[in-house]
Amino acid sequence: MIINVLGCSGSIAAGCKTTAFLLDGDVLIDAGTGVGDLELEALARIDHIVISHSHLDHVLSIGLLADAVMRVRSAAGGAPIHVHALPETIAALRTHIFNGVIWPDFTRLPSAEQPMLALVPFAVGDVLELNGKRIEVLSASHTVPAVGFAVATGPGDDAGWWVFTGDTGPNPLLWERLRRMKVAHLVIETAFSDDERQLARISRHLCPTALGHELAQLDGSVDVHITHIKPGESEAVMREIGALGSGHRIRALVAGQVMRLG
Repeated sequence: MIINVLGCSGSIAAGCKTTAFLLDGDVLIDAGTGVGDLELEALARIDHIVISHSHLDHVLSIGLLADAVMRVRSAAGGAPIHVHALPETIAALRTHIFNGVIWPDFTRLPSAEQPMLALVPFAVGDVLELNGKRIEVLSASHTVPAVGFAVATGPGDDAGWWVFTGDTGPNPLLWERLRRMKVAHLVIETAFSDDERQLARISRHLCPTALGHELAQLDGSVDVHITHIKPGESEAVMREIGALGSGHRIRALVAGQVMRLG
């Protein structure tokens, strides 16, 4: 499996793209601004998008992607792109994005019979089988209904897992599940430095001190990739994370990074 990190920043600035991961060229995990760096042909190969939550930095490119590839995919038979999300996230997309005011309703375009987007609900604990990829929906704790995802890196129950926490604050339910999984890679957010820990708490994100408490619940020594750092704060956040003395191998995730798994 090849995972391309299209975006992993907590906001935008030059060189900073918001969250999006491309799995084997045909499945997106979140659809932030990083999706826009793909060529049209690559965009047209995306069949599924799994969405962690409804915030704009994670969903912005869904409608733009549908618009960009509509002619190409329609010419190839018109198969819709399936967008998988919590029912609450789907309701937010219908109400606030695909409403004809913010953006056209691509769940009914180019026609209601052959739309470019199909919205598919899931629940925490579901295991999705998408183009040969096995993706489990994990718990997250955020200001809106949210999830993370675990992607199996190989066949069978003993396969290692690539885990993405999504946007989350402290979340005991996540660690309960991960203790029963063979975690090969953990992509976990740390949106703020410790001097903004109050803001992190209110917005249900992590700061380095909170990250340390969370990682202490993960056994062994795991490759940990830090995501969602705000632009301009990477050096400070990673310095504070380095001072934690964690037994895990911790690095900052970088847009453009390619992860080959399995």
